[in-house]
Amino acid sequence: MVAMDEEKHFKHTHRPGFLLGFVDFFTAGLFFLFYMPLGGLQAEIEEILRHKIMPYWKAYLLGIPTLFIYPLIWMSRIASELKEKAIELGVEGPYTSYFHMFGWNTLGLLLFGPAVATHRFFKTLNRVEEKINNS
Repeated sequence: MVAMDEEKHFKHTHRPGFLLGFVDFFTAGLFFLFYMPLGGLQAEIEEILRHKIMPYWKAYLLGIPTLFIYPLIWMSRIASELKEKAIELGVEGPYTSYFHMFGWNTLGLLLFGPAVATHRFFKTLNRVEEKINNS
């Protein structure tokens, strides 16, 4: 019997993206300051993308003088890389993407756009993690 490598096994494959995005929007991004490192999200994304990413707290701090454009671009880039990974693994769409993340967070700002963008991001992430778990 072969033991599963626990480091490769993703346990949070059903994150509620819309709810997380909604909470983050109403806390002005402060929610993800804690959720990224404490919820293990940062480590999971780095493992999936196979490289280190800037910690969210740094992107958030760089967002203060840039009117929070920097964290938006930071997250949009991660969304784009996640889309590429999903396609590489053969995960069916729709996927999150750079333009989806950026567009909903800017043009859809008054219509719960950030929650919609975060929902699609986590939907893609959840499916990628499920695919890796089942491989």
